[in-house]
Amino acid sequence: MNSEVLVRIYADGGCRGNPGPGGWGVVLQANGTERELCGSETNTTNNRMELTAAIRALEALTRTCTVDLHTDSQYVQKGISQWIGNWKRNGWLTAEKKPVKNADLWQRLDKLSSQHRINWIWVRGHAGNAGNERADRLANQAMDELQATLGAPRAR
Repeated sequence: MNSEVLVRIYADGGCRGNPGPGGWGVVLQANGTERELCGSETNTTNNRMELTAAIRALEALTRTCTVDLHTDSQYVQKGISQWIGNWKRNGWLTAEKKPVKNADLWQRLDKLSSQHRINWIWVRGHAGNAGNERADRLANQAMDELQATLGAPRAR
């Protein structure tokens, strides 16, 4: 009998300007409980925030789990499930022999991913998926809070 916990994660990130102020949001669901996480950075990119959301979600897990990780980022979903093997074999260079963008975050995500059994699930963003919509709201909330502390006007 497998006593391993199944965790459902919805992770999303965004940016206002690219680069610009960004935020990430995560919804974790397991055993009938839920937890929300979010954060922000003052000068970042959309892709970095998408990766950060997945990283922070996996960092929140306290033991090995089976994970269904939902993301609306094909960059994250394809990167971790299709492209990363070649990047690692090529010394973190692309097929064009250029450095992989965000290699620092990809390496963190790769290490965290190896600790769990993860199904990387792409969902269409802003299409009514309740978990993805919540993660998006959390990312926007984090950006709103960041912009309020910086004295910048809020934009949606």
